[in-house]
Amino acid sequence: MNKYYVILLFLIFGTLTNVLAQTKVSGMILDDSNQPVPFANVVFKDSNEGTMSNEDGRFYIESEKGYDAIVITSVGYSDKVAILPKAINYNFKVIVASAESLKEVTIFTGKTSKKNNPALDILRKIWEHKRKNGLSQFDYYQMEKYEKVEFDMNTIDSAFMKSKLFKGMEFVFNHMDTSRVTGKTYLPIFINESLYDVYGNNIAKKVKEKIKANKNSGFSDNQQILSFVKDLYSDYDIYNNHLTFFDKSFTSPLSKTGIDTYNYVLRDSAFVNKKWCYNILFYPRRKNELTFKGDFWVSDTTFAIKKINMAVTKSANINWVKDIYIEQEFEVQNDSIFLLTRDYMMSDFALNKKEESKGMYGKRTTLYQNHKFNIEKPLSLYKDEVNYIDNEVYSRSEAYWDDNRFENLNKDERGIYKMLDTLQTVNKFKQLYNVVSILGSGYIQSGHFDYGPIFSSFGYNTVEGVRLRLGGRTYFGPNDYWRLQGYTAYGFGDNKFKYGISGKWMVDKKKRIILSGGNRRDVEQIGASLTSTNDVLGRSFASSSLFSTGSNGKLTNINLTNVAVEIEPIKNLTFQTGFSYRTLESASNTFSLDYYTDNTQTTTQSAVKQSEVSLQIQYTPNRKTIGYGVERGNVDSPYSHFLVNYNHGFKGLLGSDFEYEKIQLYYKQPIIIGPLGRSNIIVEVGKTFGQIPLGLMNVIPGNQTYFTIENTFSNLNFYEFVTDQYATIQWNHNFGGRLFSRIPFMRKLNWREIVGVKSVYGSISDANKAINASGLVYNAPENGYWEYSAGIGNIFKVLRIDFAWRGNYLNAPEAQKFSVKGSFGFYF
Repeated sequence: MNKYYVILLFLIFGTLTNVLAQTKVSGMILDDSNQPVPFANVVFKDSNEGTMSNEDGRFYIESEKGYDAIVITSVGYSDKVAILPKAINYNFKVIVASAESLKEVTIFTGKTSKKNNPALDILRKIWEHKRKNGLSQFDYYQMEKYEKVEFDMNTIDSAFMKSKLFKGMEFVFNHMDTSRVTGKTYLPIFINESLYDVYGNNIAKKVKEKIKANKNSGFSDNQQILSFVKDLYSDYDIYNNHLTFFDKSFTSPLSKTGIDTYNYVLRDSAFVNKKWCYNILFYPRRKNELTFKGDFWVSDTTFAIKKINMAVTKSANINWVKDIYIEQEFEVQNDSIFLLTRDYMMSDFALNKKEESKGMYGKRTTLYQNHKFNIEKPLSLYKDEVNYIDNEVYSRSEAYWDDNRFENLNKDERGIYKMLDTLQTVNKFKQLYNVVSILGSGYIQSGHFDYGPIFSSFGYNTVEGVRLRLGGRTYFGPNDYWRLQGYTAYGFGDNKFKYGISGKWMVDKKKRIILSGGNRRDVEQIGASLTSTNDVLGRSFASSSLFSTGSNGKLTNINLTNVAVEIEPIKNLTFQTGFSYRTLESASNTFSLDYYTDNTQTTTQSAVKQSEVSLQIQYTPNRKTIGYGVERGNVDSPYSHFLVNYNHGFKGLLGSDFEYEKIQLYYKQPIIIGPLGRSNIIVEVGKTFGQIPLGLMNVIPGNQTYFTIENTFSNLNFYEFVTDQYATIQWNHNFGGRLFSRIPFMRKLNWREIVGVKSVYGSISDANKAINASGLVYNAPENGYWEYSAGIGNIFKVLRIDFAWRGNYLNAPEAQKFSVKGSFGFYF
């Protein structure tokens, strides 16, 4: 379950009343040939309250004050004062005349010049001074932070309100309002408030946020929604070259590459809070790139940003998000220090980008105050707690919030808490909520037990035929300190029952000391991955693929028992040790795990019995987690992953057959390359010391399914290469549509380009070849096997197709020289 499920969850609600503003105007700006005028400045006459038209010429503006006219200004057009016939005006059209006949006006059409442009001279000054402005000029700083996150259903009309979906819940529509940014009606459905103390050390480049209070309403016990909030609204610095939102890297208008990405126009200059500032307009030079449009005010002496407004262009290659709007305000301290005091971000999530489409607003308001500087704090303050939770933070009184909020909640925000508390007592709402929760989590909750995952209920493979599975887990809440889970399955081809059961108990919450154990008897494709894990219930996708290339009978009956203990002494550094005992037998009469038990190669054994002790070290820097229980979720953001796995096999212990030592290393590094997309590099290395049979070898993972599976080779069959030492490297890169956006007829498709290369080297010792009685001819990629791929993603927003070519070993028996794989997913 991920953030896309959360968006779906919010999309089950619905908005139009309770209007507070006294003046509202929505409409379109057109030129004298009836064409839309994009990026025009719209302000109420004799005020500084304004907005900007989008790339289609549409705008919305509102104010709590009463105004009778708006002023439209745009480069290349004469200023226009439009009289408002009434306080609230919708579909208001304004026609502006071309200013080409006015000699004193410089006209910019399309791309602006990079030469003799005063806006670019100011931009270069901003680059020179950016490290001299704000918090970066101090060694140490601290401040208080207030954050408010709200989600609202939008574009609600009377037909939607009368829908049978909301029968019995009509009272929610009494809390509707109108967005000051888009002019659309909306219904608040979730609000989360947080208070923090923030400490920064610019010398050590560390920042620590200590939460003091948190309050939310709507879905307070749903950790996935809280994870979504945490992931959706990460902090950003507009002075950085690139800004990351929704897993996408946008070029900042203040970026040093901005000159090649944006058009800049010096539009105005004026006093802003007693500081003389320049106003610069910016908009993208090309469509379909991850860019913004908007304007900013910048000081004429320190060249620090005083205020910036920007919105993502509708042509940007991003899914499920129709609009992103950002405001930041900076205040001056000591006559020269510009500090961020207010940050507002609003996103409009929708299934498509049509103006009339219904969706959901996600809004974050962040306020900062009480700045203090150069007060050194011990470095221990910045150390991340492994698993710390202060329950008092989540139970502050109303009086506490009234005294400590930076700004009061408005009437509608105050009503959200009561409305949502009431809503959760309505049976119809409970039913809708449960349906979406099942689709998102894969589990059906009944009391303190969850049935599922439902998406694993049905499967197929050559040995079992059609396979049905029923499973479940205990669930008292997202922060359970212990959990039991299990399943049973039946194959109609082999007419056998399978099962698995496991338990976990976190005995020390602070250091996350977890005891675990379990047993599983099942059919498994054991050659589906190189780096082994100790997850007793883990079963590869390749074991139950409904569709595959060729027949795969190379499956194994596995009986695995495992006990383990793990500890996390430092945030994201985990140590685990465990003991396991397993038996392996072929599950098919067309596949054998036989091995010779004597040097004369006259006696064979078909089953492998093996006891093993393991030690695993896992380090995941920058990984963000949600929850404090025995099982946690990961925030969907890129992080490095380093794993070392050591296993020692015992001979004779509990009848075990082999003695060996095995070491494996795994490393994954995501690399974000600004607007060029994201790369992933994966390296795996392993070696086994000692004599072992086929069942314990390192099989280079092939992929005989029609689906893309990470860390497998698309053109290899199962057991095509077998090794006892190996090294692999993989590289893949997603350009995010960067190349296709330059091709005119492909721009509107919003497809995304993916390329990749995979390679493996491996060998197998003569001693291990000598005991092979399986009938499988051992082949190892001693010359280095490699394959390359190219793919197209974001087809219909959910489909990805990869084309893979084999680079060598083209004459191997049954070699796949080319393959096509697909995958489905919801991505921004």
